[in-house]
Amino acid sequence: MSLLLPIDSLHSHFVTALTQNHLVVEAETGSGKSTRLPLWAAEQGKVLVVEPRRIACTALAEFVGQGRADVGYSIRFDNQVDDNTRVAFVTPGVALSWYNENRLADFTTVIIDEFHERRWDTDLLLALLQKGAGHRLVLTSATVDGERLANYLGGERLYAEGRRFDVDISYQAKDSQSLPSDRDLVSRLKSALLSHIDNDHGDVLVFLPGRKEITQAQASLTSALPNCLLLALHAGVTKAEQQLALAPNKQRRIVLATNVAETSLTIPGVTLVIDSGLERRTSQRNGRTVLGLTRISKASAQQRAGRAGRIAAGRCVRLWGQFAPLEALTPPELQREELVEPMLAAACAEQALGQLTFVDTLPPKSLQLAAAKLQQMQAIDVDGKVTAHGRRLYRLPIDTQFAHLISAMENKTNQEAMVDLVAALSIGQRLWQAPKGEEAMKALQQWQPIPCDATTLVKIVRESAPEALTVDANMRAEARQMAQQIRSTLNLPQLQAASYLDRPSWLAAILAAMPELAFVRRTKRREALGNGSVEVSPSRDTRFNDEAEAALVLDQFALPGRGVRQTLNLATCMMPISLAQLCEAQLGHEQLSERRADEQGQRLHERIYAGRVIGSQWRTVEGELGIELLVEQILTGKKMTPVGARLQADAQAWALYLALGEADGEPIEPQQWLLQQLQDLGVESAEDLLLLEVDDLKFDGVPEWQRAEFEQRFPQQLTLAELKLTVEYQPRGKLVTVVYASGRRKMDPKRWELPKWSGWRVKYRKASRVVDVR
Repeated sequence: MSLLLPIDSLHSHFVTALTQNHLVVEAETGSGKSTRLPLWAAEQGKVLVVEPRRIACTALAEFVGQGRADVGYSIRFDNQVDDNTRVAFVTPGVALSWYNENRLADFTTVIIDEFHERRWDTDLLLALLQKGAGHRLVLTSATVDGERLANYLGGERLYAEGRRFDVDISYQAKDSQSLPSDRDLVSRLKSALLSHIDNDHGDVLVFLPGRKEITQAQASLTSALPNCLLLALHAGVTKAEQQLALAPNKQRRIVLATNVAETSLTIPGVTLVIDSGLERRTSQRNGRTVLGLTRISKASAQQRAGRAGRIAAGRCVRLWGQFAPLEALTPPELQREELVEPMLAAACAEQALGQLTFVDTLPPKSLQLAAAKLQQMQAIDVDGKVTAHGRRLYRLPIDTQFAHLISAMENKTNQEAMVDLVAALSIGQRLWQAPKGEEAMKALQQWQPIPCDATTLVKIVRESAPEALTVDANMRAEARQMAQQIRSTLNLPQLQAASYLDRPSWLAAILAAMPELAFVRRTKRREALGNGSVEVSPSRDTRFNDEAEAALVLDQFALPGRGVRQTLNLATCMMPISLAQLCEAQLGHEQLSERRADEQGQRLHERIYAGRVIGSQWRTVEGELGIELLVEQILTGKKMTPVGARLQADAQAWALYLALGEADGEPIEPQQWLLQQLQDLGVESAEDLLLLEVDDLKFDGVPEWQRAEFEQRFPQQLTLAELKLTVEYQPRGKLVTVVYASGRRKMDPKRWELPKWSGWRVKYRKASRVVDVR
């Protein structure tokens, strides 16, 4: 530790305060908090350092552990922690698993680094640890609200100035209020880079939202900047690639990074930052957490700009407008995502999520939705306690919904297929790129003829694909590693011995397990599909074709709208399914068509799903629908004449009687009243109607002794010379409207021809013409 860092001024205060209180340490980027604090805390016992990203976890462990044998790390698929480890860097998922296994008892101090990212797993871990009294807690960040957090912990707030030089910030967009956008992103980046790189002699750090944009930028910039070393930095890079990005180099470097470079990781030599203003962030949409392209917050923009001022004065070029209305802080994941995973994780820790105390109160609606979903999955019981099935789901290193789908597969063949698909969808990056040339498309169709994203992904995980598919070797290796891990956990055969994929059986099993994954095309907008609550559009990379009418949507991606346009949900993994299969699964509801019965007395039954008719069948009406048909026939006068006409007249008279204040009660709707009467009388078929008398279906509304006098005062029909009228009453406005029904009379009715209606205004309506009657 020969190099003096800004955080070193806190050494003695930190060590002393740590023996007495929980701590919140605020320090700007580059202060050294991520590397110094773990070693200081280790003076008092074992230290667990929770890092939000795998790449930061391993990089910091290697840096801090130089020359020491007691520093290790543990991430998914890679554990370098043993009994001799004194400082362990771990990801939040590992920390939560160790909490449930009571392995955190060995650690005196738990440091949660970069807490400002407000991941759900770090928030939950903090709530669990804060409830107990076994650990000293340290939260660190450059942007967190330290005073509020110190009050939450009941601890002390420490602050250290960072070491940062001035950064000149400029904006690329012509419109000062222009928001960050992915439109022509790579070309705008290239223009900004070529405009500024000659005026700077240090390395360049470019912030892009994801691996896709990084790959596109590398391809575009390679020929334009042949003397520069173009490097990618994201969660999927190899260790060798990571070292190139994090270590100084004689050749000028341009590091294309996701927001993994925003905090924790130090990229030496950077004096120019180019910021797209975009990131990929999870959010809750229609009760489901989806990954989407999102604009960063002002706090994130500030963090990114600070990377240019670590070694000397630098510059930051932002590809948006100076006065773009960005949100101040990135919302916590617990506020913007569904709470299924946090609730299951809390239940596995024998805690109720809704009863834990968090920095920010959890949304009640999200808690209710999460509980309902987990109970539906049988992961928790009605009291919120985790079930054996729930514990099995939690042990799988994947999204709870995917874990449920795996466990819901009833046979080994379908379970293997689900495991391999989930592994391909859980790596966070696209596994392959669809071919564009005719020859390449032909090769794909020969290798996998069914235009199904799911079966294509499973086949890529299991076997080598044609070169035309442009499969990412690193991503495939990670997906295969995850598939192997889950297969081992579930005692399934390893990949080399994978069972034959029975697609029809697999599709039916998924549909049975989660029918809400079924989407059908809109009748008027074929580019959109819906399931009754969510609407998606096929992404450009999906194999879903125009001929398919429905699909199971297993993965989605959200794009922010431009201007007033709402967020667009893209379906990125689709399994085509026929409407007949949806009908066989009895999705939606059945209703009678408006078409009349055929000669055999059969009616057309229609099955409706997501607002669309997905199937129909002529058959004899039975059960509840049969009674509804009888009600319709009675009201239209086809059966038991004159019950229908009389009932409608009685209902109308009763509604007016009540409105005039003549009695207390509720108006009736003839169809519902008649349906209830038939059910009460035990009517199940047309034959049963023959046993009824007309008066069995009489509604007693206006008292019989008042009915004649009431109808004389307030008739519903009138017959004048060559003119028949119906009458409408609006008691609240004291308005009567007589409406032309039929007749050859051309003159309007006169007031003297009509009932007295004392105190009421009277109008006459014929077609669209309305006049006062005088």
